[in-house]
Amino acid sequence: MKVLSFGSLNIDYVYQIDHIVSNGETESTSGMRENCGGKGLNQSIALARAGVSVWHAGMVGSEGQLLIDACVKNGVNTDFIRMTKGRSGHTIIQVDKNGNNSIILFGGANRCMTETFIDEVINNFESGDMIILQNEINLLDVIIDKAFSKGMKIVLNPSPYDKALDECDLKKVSFFILNEIEGNQMTGEKEPEKILAGIHEKYPDAKIVLTLGSEGSMYFDDGKTYRQGIYKVKAVDTTAAGDTFTGFFVASIIKGMKSEEGLSLAAKAAAIAVTKPGALDSIPALDEVLAKKL
Repeated sequence: MKVLSFGSLNIDYVYQIDHIVSNGETESTSGMRENCGGKGLNQSIALARAGVSVWHAGMVGSEGQLLIDACVKNGVNTDFIRMTKGRSGHTIIQVDKNGNNSIILFGGANRCMTETFIDEVINNFESGDMIILQNEINLLDVIIDKAFSKGMKIVLNPSPYDKALDECDLKKVSFFILNEIEGNQMTGEKEPEKILAGIHEKYPDAKIVLTLGSEGSMYFDDGKTYRQGIYKVKAVDTTAAGDTFTGFFVASIIKGMKSEEGLSLAAKAAAIAVTKPGALDSIPALDEVLAKKL
């Protein structure tokens, strides 16, 4: 099985502040960092650090060589990353003294996908291969349709949740990995059990992972629901926690781990990630996750 992560590559501009800025407020920062990130890149790195061979597909702008370099450094295949005109995707991230964050996203090169490029990428994969998607790139509906026609297993993290997802045939998705806010947006429900039931009713063939912040996570598969608590740690920066969870859980599926083991591995990896600043730098390697006692 080959694994393709088709998604965003961003430059993150991270500002350390006392509290998340309110409407009309100006606040001085105590520090600023420039990091590589983007949900697509984060999840590719998480997969690679979890021990999975992964190809990344996406686009970067004129200043985006550092994003390609980050992939190479971390063992992610870059055959399907292209450089285009204009700016790379980027984010402006506020991180407060408690590790909470607020993010503004600029799409940039991530919004430059074309059907020709999508065909070029998908044609290098076969039935049974896995594709991991997020919603930070354009033409997501086209990618889903072409991957499904190829017979690929589709994993979707529907984040950020917006109207572009309405254009997608989500019945073609094999795995949903989402948080409770996205679950509410998909179903109108707030209680975790009702969110799972609502998604299952709409997409009965899909497996569902629902992350619940401090309440841990739930996994629904073939009529069974598995629960996982959190590993309690001191949070420094939660920026890439969800992407770390996604990468390690998908890795557990690829490796044939039991559902309970996969949830525990993903939860532990995400817990380690929030103890470190930054996106890519916070994602742990598999050896660290297995060795760390929390």
